[in-house]
Amino acid sequence: MRPRTLDEFVGQQHIVGEGKLLRRAILSDRLQSAIFFGPPGTGKTTLASIIASSTGAAFAKLNAVSSGVKELRTILDEAGQRRLLYGQPTYLLLDECHRWSKTQSDALLPALEKGVVRFIGSTTENPMIAMTSAIVSRCRVFQFYPLTTADIERAVLAALADAERGFGALDVQLEPEALSTICSIANGDCRNALNALELAVLTTPPDAGGTIRITREIAAESSQRKVVKCDEQLFYDMLSAFCKSLRGGDTDAALAWFARLIYAGVDPRIIARRLIAHASEDVGLANPQAMVQAVTAAQSLELIGMPEARLSLTQAIIFLCESPKSNAVVCAVDAAFSDAEHSFDEPVPIHLRDTSYSGAKKLGHGTGYKYPHDYPGHWVQQEYMPVSIRGHRYYEPSDQGAEAKIRENHERRDRARRGE
Repeated sequence: MRPRTLDEFVGQQHIVGEGKLLRRAILSDRLQSAIFFGPPGTGKTTLASIIASSTGAAFAKLNAVSSGVKELRTILDEAGQRRLLYGQPTYLLLDECHRWSKTQSDALLPALEKGVVRFIGSTTENPMIAMTSAIVSRCRVFQFYPLTTADIERAVLAALADAERGFGALDVQLEPEALSTICSIANGDCRNALNALELAVLTTPPDAGGTIRITREIAAESSQRKVVKCDEQLFYDMLSAFCKSLRGGDTDAALAWFARLIYAGVDPRIIARRLIAHASEDVGLANPQAMVQAVTAAQSLELIGMPEARLSLTQAIIFLCESPKSNAVVCAVDAAFSDAEHSFDEPVPIHLRDTSYSGAKKLGHGTGYKYPHDYPGHWVQQEYMPVSIRGHRYYEPSDQGAEAKIRENHERRDRARRGE
């Protein structure tokens, strides 16, 4: 059921709709090197095949997983001869192009620069990250998006009606609920939907009248669980969305991204590590119990494993989201490390030096040190900072949650330092 023309092509109207650049380039046979990237089952290889059948150019196909430099050079030699003798251009379609090594990419570069071939790469990975920049810079990048439910519905109904390539020669009755189930569980992947339809039709015996009736239950059984794609780029995007939801205090959004990450097969220990980090980075001392909740959730994960630990992780997520927020901890440590890197390293002040070893007092170590517990409130004005950065302040407590009390304490001590 792979579409053979642009009119049969389903979805991606943002690039192949009427008047769009890619459509105009294909119809006028002016398409130059391009990279198609997006999730599986969204039409990347199909569109390349349509280009192959509608162009006057020759067409060669390689797969980055199974092909090497030798096969590439053979194609480039043939393309060069074809161009020289007949003036005919050659399209080179490379599936899974993100898997090509630098050596393979370097072998293609001269041919791209000289116009020996027009390159069409197909990949599920973000080419800006996964591919050699020299190749990407010479191509126009077109992003494919998951198909809408309406797009998949159109493809499924076309397969039912097509007598040549689909099930049009059979009497198949697909209940509306069954169609909705197949399209929903496909999750934007047309290939997945067509596979589910095929399995449902071929495994369902016809009734007495010869009709194959596909119910919602049969459709659900044929589709199994929803397919969730989670390539490297999508993983980092979803993890970023999860972290930003924690920071923004949106409990529902954080739980939604958490569920999608776990459903896609992400290691839950990654979630646990992020919770511990955010307990300090985004909550800190505004609610010190956030760290306790995060660490306890991580320990629960190690002790009882999944799926039971989903509850502990969920509790920690909710606690962090609903806690007052403060980034004072991360600001403090960043500023302190910056000074450690850039400030002058002078000797430790004499009153702060170690006095635990024999002979330290003869060197004067500890002279002038004031023991805080000997003073009211267990605090006394005393200089502790390295000489070169005296007066620098790293930790600025916020007015949120428990940090508000710390802020009051700091202000009281500041007044004492000023003698007020």
